[in-house]
Amino acid sequence: MIVLLPPSEGKAPGGDGPPLDLGALSFPALTDVRRTLVEEVQRLAVRAPDRLQTALGLTARQAGELAADTVLTSSPTLPALRRYTGVLYDALDHDSLDGPAKRRANRSLVVASALFGLVRATDRVPAYRLSGGTVLPRVGGLPGLGGLAPLWRPVLEPELASAGGLVVDLRSGAYAALARVPGAVQVRVLRETAGKRSVVSHDNKFTKGLLARALCVHGARSVADVARAGETVADLVEVDGRRVDLVLHGLARARHQPG
Repeated sequence: MIVLLPPSEGKAPGGDGPPLDLGALSFPALTDVRRTLVEEVQRLAVRAPDRLQTALGLTARQAGELAADTVLTSSPTLPALRRYTGVLYDALDHDSLDGPAKRRANRSLVVASALFGLVRATDRVPAYRLSGGTVLPRVGGLPGLGGLAPLWRPVLEPELASAGGLVVDLRSGAYAALARVPGAVQVRVLRETAGKRSVVSHDNKFTKGLLARALCVHGARSVADVARAGETVADLVEVDGRRVDLVLHGLARARHQPG
């Protein structure tokens, strides 16, 4: 089983590990593209921070986040599931998993990253800022790398296709666009109010974090197993082929807490 998670835009700062070692990351077939992107993002952050800030869609108040990109190859690292933060990762609560569930998490949870492609829970990465929809600009007479999908798809799609077994896709749209996984189980989170259904960002992230946790606790080999895990975090589960809809009738956080 592989559970594909979206990254968080915000990252935990600092770290307690050595600088980035691309050769030590999981999925070594991605190393060349990783190296190209790390070098280019660091170059832009140092030589053209204003252009990179615009490309990343950062406001003036967020401009300080570019500092992490200037030291990608020298800053300390953290395991991926300590680096990524926010609603989904709070709900997943990786640190509180017991031994068997944590071992399954470390094998099965894979974060889709704009900078590194795919990283497992224990892969050590630095703080950085790069989004899946970023178009890297041309600076200093050199052609820009442009959008990320043309770089990532040729290497990510074969890597995911060769993984074998069940793939549960919890990625958001910008990261799903970096690699298609035709056989994956697609999961949607919907809130139903007065007979009408809608997607709500906060509950979507929180419920997917709870689902990822449930999959680490119980495991899954089929769409039916994913649906059963979904029953522990949603009010209603509907299956249509390889799509699983988790329907909420209230606030996810009010009903479910990790534990």
